[in-house]
Amino acid sequence: MKTQKTHSIAGAFDVSLALRSLSAVRAPGSLAPAVLRRVGLADRYWTLRSPLGALRVAAGPAGISLVRKAGSAAAFEREFRRRYGRSVHPASEPAPRPLRDAVANPRTRERRDIRFDLSGLTEFEQAVLRKALEIPQGEVRPYGWIAREIGRPDAVRAAGTALAKNPVPLLIPCHRVVRSDGRIGEYIFGTPAKRALLRTEGVEPRELESLAATGVRFLGNAKRGFFCLPTCGGFESLRRTNRVAFRSAREALAAGFEPCGDCRPALAS
Repeated sequence: MKTQKTHSIAGAFDVSLALRSLSAVRAPGSLAPAVLRRVGLADRYWTLRSPLGALRVAAGPAGISLVRKAGSAAAFEREFRRRYGRSVHPASEPAPRPLRDAVANPRTRERRDIRFDLSGLTEFEQAVLRKALEIPQGEVRPYGWIAREIGRPDAVRAAGTALAKNPVPLLIPCHRVVRSDGRIGEYIFGTPAKRALLRTEGVEPRELESLAATGVRFLGNAKRGFFCLPTCGGFESLRRTNRVAFRSAREALAAGFEPCGDCRPALAS
């Protein structure tokens, strides 16, 4: 009886020591990502067709987080890890239909099921990108419009920098933002790609730049008495026969024209 009790005490002591040692045991680095993938919470990416060629698109529980040209998979995974501090893996399932459609055709209107993970950006950068989301297809807005719309009218250059850092180009349409002088400007995938995207949406960059070269920044509607940013309501507005050209919002206001309530030109530089 005494021997049995001694063995029980010794066993309890061994269990206690084992439990204490658990704090010093580290789980394999692959365990957490494997568990997240198993329960559908891991970051993953797809290779999808777009008007710009194949793109890699990463997403996690919070939404779409990174879009890049489909070069090296290893380079894409490294950039993701550098930005977010965690791993991303090729998806084992097809991309959601709304995402495939939005990447394949920037003109698609159905994007309600697409969310974005902008957690790696500052509040200012997030505000800039969310404002760019409001620009309708087939229209463009200048950097100054973005800055003023988010309440930072003096941060035009900073707005341009934020757009250049857009982690999800094409889906957040920074290609619809042009220079404040009306010229097309740069793009993360290159200016030719920006021009091509605008053309797919019905915008002709050459006509926009021709207008900009003459110093025209706003177009008035002589019949209705309001003025807009070029392309407001669609690119065909540039060809309106009753249009009146203005070099500034101040000039349009002095001529008795009211600012358009859709594009809010009086707030643009």
